[in-house]
Amino acid sequence: MKLNAQQLRDLEEKKVQGQIREIKRSPIYFILENIYDTYNIGGLFRLADAIAVEKIYLCGEMEIPPNSRIKKASIGTYKIVDWTYKKSVKEAILSLRALAKQSYEIASSSHHDVTPRNDIKIIAVEQHLKAILYTEASYSLPLALIFGNESHGITPGTLKLVDQIVEIPMWGINKSLNVIVSAAIVSYWVMGKI
Repeated sequence: MKLNAQQLRDLEEKKVQGQIREIKRSPIYFILENIYDTYNIGGLFRLADAIAVEKIYLCGEMEIPPNSRIKKASIGTYKIVDWTYKKSVKEAILSLRALAKQSYEIASSSHHDVTPRNDIKIIAVEQHLKAILYTEASYSLPLALIFGNESHGITPGTLKLVDQIVEIPMWGINKSLNVIVSAAIVSYWVMGKI
């Protein structure tokens, strides 16, 4: 099922809940930390829907749906992509690690030939001394990608919690890209590698 912008905006939330369960999702999670601009939050919902992420964690000081600007920028995808608010990224990571452990235990107790992972890889997209190019990172599922504030990036405390930091090279005088653009570049690269 593919819907245009008007159809997405017009979807009734109760009706959408059943349809969400039918969409095959990737075990990829977005963790958004202190995203300031509501239009960026909405755009990140659109991106999350485009690559069929499992869930978005909205963390810290930021607006959440049904904020009117998020609704507008997301063209209704905030109704389709599962999301939750957590006070901190640390809470989101702990929640994801517990979910990964639970999934591992379920898969281990079944008779699947698949070797389940009992953990989730947490990658921050940020310019940092310890960052490597996003094209050189090793990606595996399940995976959480963290995107930070438009002006200050991901907090130092959060960077201490991640498995890896990746960055996008900048060859001009501009220091950084818009958070949606950065998220799209890395997300689509990941989708091509997993």
